[in-house]
Amino acid sequence: MQHYLSLKDIDSLPQWVEEARSLKANPLQFKALGEAKTICLLFFNNSLRTRLSTQKAAMNLGMEVIVMNFGSEGWALEYGDGTIMDQGTSEHIKEAAQVVAQYCDIVAIRAFASLTDKDKDEAEVVMNGFKKYAGIPVVNMESSVGHPLQALADAITLAENNTKKRPKVVLSWAPHPKALPHAVANSFVEMMHLQEADFVITHPKGYDLNPEVTKGAKIEYDQDKALEDADFVYVKNWSSYQDYGKVMNQDKNWTMTNKKLGNAKFMHCLPVRRNVVVADEVLDGPNSLVIQQANNRTYSAQIVLKKLLESLGA
Repeated sequence: MQHYLSLKDIDSLPQWVEEARSLKANPLQFKALGEAKTICLLFFNNSLRTRLSTQKAAMNLGMEVIVMNFGSEGWALEYGDGTIMDQGTSEHIKEAAQVVAQYCDIVAIRAFASLTDKDKDEAEVVMNGFKKYAGIPVVNMESSVGHPLQALADAITLAENNTKKRPKVVLSWAPHPKALPHAVANSFVEMMHLQEADFVITHPKGYDLNPEVTKGAKIEYDQDKALEDADFVYVKNWSSYQDYGKVMNQDKNWTMTNKKLGNAKFMHCLPVRRNVVVADEVLDGPNSLVIQQANNRTYSAQIVLKKLLESLGA
């Protein structure tokens, strides 16, 4: 049984990127592949790009699509084994996953981190519960610790815009009024580990990501130094990992501006808070790739679904 839960499920990133770019050039070339197949998209959290791009990707492959906002429309699920369900949960993952699987051939799930319990978040109870009990391929549309569809779209965007054998790519933290999860940053770092690039992560002290994720990456606490001669700058906020889920820094000096960006291309997964994370001048400027990234979300999802449909013998 094949799934797409993290970048570890990609056997060759360059090959997948090349295939995704081919799909982008002719999105309907495999429309017969998904005929008579159904994908169910389950959203435990809000979405714009992920929902629309994954649905569009499935339609490009000829699939039928069922969408459910599980967090507001479904029963509260229980994930623990042997639990006496006399409190707030109404249905166990054992039944829920098997029931959902009867209605579709692939299930895709979006379930964010709570940012209150690190161990529970890293256990990925929602994603792994469906993987264990559904018996059909599971796609991660962003989980507690990863966003592999976004990272794959980022890889496509880098490939489309890179002109160097070894570009300098910087992942920069930025301020944000809310505590945000680590998923996008984690998957971007994992993706960059698979690239031929000079990769640097920059953030204030106290905002180090999971050291298991960043192992081997260069980390620079001086943003200006990190940005020197950058070709691509990916900006993203995340809350503290060590003091889990806390906002410890609102330093506006970390906001991305044209002066900081220089000649580099600007990347962000969206949504983004203008003039907090990044200045208008950057987002609206010629070096911004954010709309291209959003467009590539369709083709990152489409190559994933194509691979899974092929594994099912579609």
